[in-house]
Amino acid sequence: MILKQMETELTRLSDPEKKIQLPRFFKTGKGEYGEGDLFLGVVVPDIRKTAKKYLSLTLAEVTQLLASPYHEIRLCALLILVEQYKKADSAYRQIIYDFYLAHTQHINNWDLVDLSCRFIVGEHLKDSRERSILYRLSKSINLWERRIAVVSCYTFIKNNDFTDIITLSSQLLSDKHDLMHKATGWMLREMGKCNKDELIHFLNQHYKDMPRTMLRYSIEKLTPEEK
Repeated sequence: MILKQMETELTRLSDPEKKIQLPRFFKTGKGEYGEGDLFLGVVVPDIRKTAKKYLSLTLAEVTQLLASPYHEIRLCALLILVEQYKKADSAYRQIIYDFYLAHTQHINNWDLVDLSCRFIVGEHLKDSRERSILYRLSKSINLWERRIAVVSCYTFIKNNDFTDIITLSSQLLSDKHDLMHKATGWMLREMGKCNKDELIHFLNQHYKDMPRTMLRYSIEKLTPEEK
């Protein structure tokens, strides 16, 4: 009932042009990274508004939403989890964190990763010394799990903790996927906003071996002379 209700509500918010554009933007064609994904044509601000109406859902109900073939419903489910995590006590935060990592098969495009992992995985590990899960995810054959490992570091970076993004970036220099090059370059750029010396030091060590996309993203905020 919840799944059908949300599908009906989001369908009413559908933009016909977005319904055509989004599958192309998220590469849903044969052989592309989002192959087979379906879109209702709803923009993120409307998905956020919808998610706020369903914050009392149980994890069993969220599981149903995550299993939806529609991208926007899965995103709505993840945004519900993010909001629930913010309001939860430490015990329930642990449950949400474990639930999130148990359902990564449904977190299967870059926006689904980027709009959720740093607010759940990143926040959960922010004050922890035990972050081995990031290194297990970074070695996954699943592209999206590798991206979760990197983008979760955003939360650490904003707290001036650069150890994991430096280590992961070094280990992922040989990753073959452009979406990982972009994610890692993005996180390095964020590190540079907080501590330019750390970024320059990393670049001086690795710029010859970095994929060009990773390098381009990481130096975006440097001056022409620094570049």
